[in-house]
This record gives sequence, C-alpha cells and structure tokens, in this order.
Amino acid sequence: RRWFTHFYVVSVLWNGFLLICLFRAEFLGESLPSWIQDMHHALGRDSQSKDVDNEHFSALLVLLLLWLHSCRRLAECLWTSVFSSGVIHIVQYCFGLGYYIAVGSTVLCQVPTNVRNGKKLSVQICWYHFIGVMMYIWASLHQHRCLAILANLRKSRSGKVVSLSHSVPFGDWFESISCPHYFAELLIYVSMGITLGIHNVTWWCVVMYVLFNQALAAVLCHDFYQKNFSSYPKHRKAFIPLV
Repeated sequence: RRWFTHFYVVSVLWNGFLLICLFRAEFLGESLPSWIQDMHHALGRDSQSKDVDNEHFSALLVLLLLWLHSCRRLAECLWTSVFSSGVIHIVQYCFGLGYYIAVGSTVLCQVPTNVRNGKKLSVQICWYHFIGVMMYIWASLHQHRCLAILANLRKSRSGKVVSLSHSVPFGDWFESISCPHYFAELLIYVSMGITLGIHNVTWWCVVMYVLFNQALAAVLCHDFYQKNFSSYPKHRKAFIPLV
C-alpha cells in the first residue's frame, strides 16, 4: 500500500496541470490545449454552447478541491501513514494510476471546449458551493484524524515506528465504524458532487464507483477485525454508521 503514494504523485501533477489550464482559460481568456479540445470533441462537449457562470466556477472549484485532496493524501502517505508489507496486484496499480488521471479529466469535461470565449469569469457563488466546501473540510479533517489514529497504533510516544502489526483503533469515528477513513473518502466525493450543483449525473457515477469500492474494502477490513480480535466492539458497523 505504500505504492499508493504513486497515485497521489500522479494526481497532484496531472490535476494541478488541468487546474492551471482551466484557470488560465477562465480568468485570462486563453484557449484550452488542442488535445484537451479533441477530448471534449470526442465526448461531445463542444456541442454545448450554454455559458452559465456558476457552472464554470463550480468545475473550477471542484478541480481545486480534488487537487487539494490529492496534496493532503500525498503528504499523509509520506509523513503520517505507516504501511505494512502488504502488496497490490499490478492490475490494481495500473487501474489506480488511470483512475486519478480520469477523474480530473471528468471534471474538466464538464465545461464546453471554448470555455469563456475570451470573456472574463463573473464568479457567482451559490448556496451549494458553501455546503459542498464545508462538507469537504469536515470530511477531510475526520479522515486525517482517523489516518493519524491508525498510524499511531504502530508508533511509540516518541513517534518511532515500533510495529507493523494490526491493532484495534479507538477514537473519533472509529467508535461507530471500522473504516471511517473510507467513509470520509465517500463524503469527500459527495461534497464535490454538491459543489458541482447536485444535478451533475456524470460526477454521481464517480460517487457510485467510490461507494462500491470503499464499501467492499471496508467490509473486508471489518471481517478481518472480527476474526482476529475476539474483543472487537460488536456495536461497530463496517462502513456507514448505524447501517
């Protein structure tokens, strides 16, 4: 799992690049690179001439949130998490790299090819931007806390890694579910869906993928805890509180 770091390196670089491209197109009136326009054309986005300010701002904001999420996860992989010797399949590794490239491209494809036709962006902040960003911050804080709790189980009080074995975590959302960091990941993607304006069907397909992916991992982890720790709290659910 330490190779997850590679996913976030790719995401920070790629989605940072897309963010710069969209920022320059939105605020400076520059055209998107030709290959991005070709991608838009293949997906039929260039046929949409609707030019709604808050939709453009929503896409820019979500791409920023996605990039910040990748930066935080990269920092946690480098300086917070303590990984065991577990491995992932090469197919999973390649899929993970492709996923973080595709998810940023998905956001960028929510705006037409010509973006603003050279016009300056008139930022229109809507109620769902506030709700989405607040939910994003709330879920991100809890995810970081839960990852820190997991890491501290393998460290001494001085911060030195003393074990790579598994232990039962306590504190924060761990009091209710076995994998709160997975649940927080889902909430982060839901918050981006809200920030996009709630109605964006494409992004909710991404949320559904995250839901099933994280739920499967959470159930497997929950079963592991129950099988290996006889005193594991029976009231804890696997993934979603009370479910």
